[in-house]
Amino acid sequence: MQNASSQSSSSSFDVALVIFAAILQIVVSFLSSLGVGTPIGENSERVSTLVTPAAWAFSIWGALYLGALIFAAYQALSAQRNDALIAQIRRPAALAFLANASWATYVQLVDVTFVSVIIILTGLAGALLALRRLSSWPRQLSKGQFWCVAVPLTSLAAWLTAAAIANISSSLRFHGVDAEAALAPTVAGVVLIIGGLIAGAALARSKGCPPYALVFLWALAAIFADGGQRAPVVAAASGVAAVIVIASTAYGLRRSHGHWIG
Repeated sequence: MQNASSQSSSSSFDVALVIFAAILQIVVSFLSSLGVGTPIGENSERVSTLVTPAAWAFSIWGALYLGALIFAAYQALSAQRNDALIAQIRRPAALAFLANASWATYVQLVDVTFVSVIIILTGLAGALLALRRLSSWPRQLSKGQFWCVAVPLTSLAAWLTAAAIANISSSLRFHGVDAEAALAPTVAGVVLIIGGLIAGAALARSKGCPPYALVFLWALAAIFADGGQRAPVVAAASGVAAVIVIASTAYGLRRSHGHWIG
């Protein structure tokens, strides 16, 4: 009886934590609008590199925030309180949301530094753990689990994968560790291909998760639209990374037996 009560208390805490974290990450992104700190876009633009996506790509945060709210509301429903899959997902999701809130706060108050990289990698770890648990679930996902859990969280995992690459590059520039101008396109190209390989590995291991693939391709398209127009090497590397992602998705989906979209 005591154990059941303890589990119920823990579940209630996790449910509340997800809701709090999902809302917090949205609220703190507007600090600069309230006169606190510098806008994220302004700080990011100052240290942008050839692997920084075009500005229009960041509009995806609206969809990601909405997805986080949908997940937060869905996991709080009485019918989902004791869902075994969602119980495994709540804390990794909350970690990702809290890291997003911390990153937005830090960048507005300080800048894009090595600390911001550590924060975003922490959020990425949480999102990738959620992706892994979703993909390794032994049963096919229900429609509710797919649209309200998998789509929001795996999309976030994909964007944070791309954002981590861009943040590492920007933080190096902030700290004065730029590649020589002549070498910058080559370094950016190598970074992009490595990023594509990381995303490809994640897709192959996660049964070709479609939302992850689509969002990562969105990021690559935005990099091609900006850095790719300034450096042919970056354009070519974006294409290579895209091929890796598409091939890995196809491979993963063949092994998925309809796990994601059956």
